Amino acid sequence: MEIKEKTAVVTGASSGLGAALAHALVAKGATVYGLARNLDKLNALQKQLGKTFIPVKMDITNQKAVAVWVKKTFSDAKIPNILINNAGAGYFNKIDELPLQHWYDMINTNLNGAFYISSNIVPFMKKNHVSCHIINIGSILGKTTRPDSAAYSATKYGIQGFSEALSKELRAYNIKVTCVNPGSIETRFFEQSGIEPHSNMLQPIDIAALIIHVLETPCNMLIDEITLRPLQPKMKWEEQREPSSPVCYANSSEVRKEFRDEVPIKVKFVPTPIKQKDKKH
Repeated sequence: MEIKEKTAVVTGASSGLGAALAHALVAKGATVYGLARNLDKLNALQKQLGKTFIPVKMDITNQKAVAVWVKKTFSDAKIPNILINNAGAGYFNKIDELPLQHWYDMINTNLNGAFYISSNIVPFMKKNHVSCHIINIGSILGKTTRPDSAAYSATKYGIQGFSEALSKELRAYNIKVTCVNPGSIETRFFEQSGIEPHSNMLQPIDIAALIIHVLETPCNMLIDEITLRPLQPKMKWEEQREPSSPVCYANSSEVRKEFRDEVPIKVKFVPTPIKQKDKKH
């Protein structure tokens, strides 16, 4: 896809990976609707990026609000080309100590929120005559697990299945779906966890650049899944400090993963071309 002059929707855009994605998309010439609950941060980001970044104060767990905004913003003449489901919440604690509200928060943000925004935008994408693309930000904890992550992993395994099924459902409409599963990302949230960020963690700007590359792949190529991890973890399991209290991570930042066998990026290609409606990118 040629990103220039395309329209993108990014959830969880106020900070972290979401903000990095907004920077990368605007730099490529896209108009970006950045959704988040913190309007002050969104407005500050607009001052950096200019008028092609449009702040939208939105709680994606509010189904009615999402539906009203999509219907008001888009039409047959104004169709979004890119949707990045980046917003996320994560609480890490033993299953018998996890507050029920934390479970609901993760289900509502990580699963319900992605469903609400996708189900309302897909009907417009189906009317497009060029390739559209949905990127779902999953997690390495949607591919494997760690202690104290049962609830969070359940939501990220759910995103994995959601993405795979949606990809098979939408490819006939020339709509690509890719699930990106990052390992530990360096963000401010790690300062709250008792685990100090370090240079071996994945950088939001690098992940954003990778996602831009995925979006720019030829129209007849579908990358349906990418898993990436830090190449060299700094600390082994026995060197990790346990968080002193349950910690919430948002905007798809990930808890530090104590892998002994970290591996490089894995990319899963689907060789069968998706159905073409138009030769344009």
